[in-house]
Amino acid sequence: MEVSAGVGGQEAMLFTSEMFDMYQRYAAYKKWKFEILEYFPSEIGGLRHAVASIAGFEAYKYMKFEGGVHRVQRVPKTEKQGRIHTSTMTVAILPQPTEMRLQINPKDLRIETKRASGAGGQHVNTTDSAVRIVHIPTGIVSECQQERSQIRNKEKAMQMLCAKLYDARLEEETQKRNSVRKIQIGTKGRSEKIRTYNFPQDRITDHRISRSVHHIECFMLGEEMLDEMIQTLREYADYESLMEIISENEKKNLS
Repeated sequence: MEVSAGVGGQEAMLFTSEMFDMYQRYAAYKKWKFEILEYFPSEIGGLRHAVASIAGFEAYKYMKFEGGVHRVQRVPKTEKQGRIHTSTMTVAILPQPTEMRLQINPKDLRIETKRASGAGGQHVNTTDSAVRIVHIPTGIVSECQQERSQIRNKEKAMQMLCAKLYDARLEEETQKRNSVRKIQIGTKGRSEKIRTYNFPQDRITDHRISRSVHHIECFMLGEEMLDEMIQTLREYADYESLMEIISENEKKNLS
């Protein structure tokens, strides 16, 4: 999972931090393993960008519905006039490929090491522990500096690179199939806003299924309410898939 602050400056970064925490709590609620691979905080406690690995039973089947643009509407803590601002953050969910499904030629990789930047004490900044891997044919880059050990950082950066390459391949396949589903699932429609969190009205609206629920604070705990929303999205996607199969069969029968 990759989260990035979008439009809205510091407020977008604060919202990104809250969303990342929500997903971390959701992983605990679902008894999944949640491991932070990258974390770039902002000055006032927000989050610019972060990457986490989520592993567990059906983790991707649930989390893929969170991929897209999330929009927040509220009065920021930094706002003196009490005006409501609209900010965004983006979630990307990349399935982790197994070693079998993705072959990477070591000759296609350029591996660089550097000193870690940012917080982390003296040790982190005095050794070349940060690792950056470039996949030359595609130009896809992944880096990791969370661990003290260069070997661990290399493992994690490689894991992220595999996920990014697999995602690019999946995106290509999805476009080839050219599905006409309304719902934006997983790799599709990252640029499209999928959900709005309206704080003054205490309402969350999922635009893909036109469903609104109240009690944002409870929703952001990442427990039953979020789980119910994702469950509804799963059911809707299953229904859409079924309708697609039926319409395809009808077309075959007619021809």
